[in-house]
Amino acid sequence: MGIKRHRRLFCQVGIGFHIVVLPDGKITGVHRVDRYSLLEMSPVERGVVTLFGVRSGLFIAMNSSGHLYSSVHYGPECDFREQFLANHYNAYESAAHPGMYIGLSRTGRTKRGDRVTPTMSVTHFLPRL
Repeated sequence: MGIKRHRRLFCQVGIGFHIVVLPDGKITGVHRVDRYSLLEMSPVERGVVTLFGVRSGLFIAMNSSGHLYSSVHYGPECDFREQFLANHYNAYESAAHPGMYIGLSRTGRTKRGDRVTPTMSVTHFLPRL
């Protein structure tokens, strides 16, 4: 539906992490930019995007218990609402499971979506080139 953007999602929690989608399907945060941190953000509808790992060829998805996982095939759990926050960061809420957000811990591990809120800094991401 719109223009696909290639970005790296940076979270300023802990020492600062970029989300990566590894070829084995693991989703985590790394401090240094690498080839697996490049994501393709494709709009599905107004305010809803998919996050696709360019190098790994996998979509980021969230299940009903709030765990992030990677998927080879696109499905409704791969859609995220992109919310623009007042501090110039973005938060990504699962479109299939409202109230669940993508978040990273201060050690770079993914947090369960039902344990975080958009007011917490662990859910604030800055799309970078």
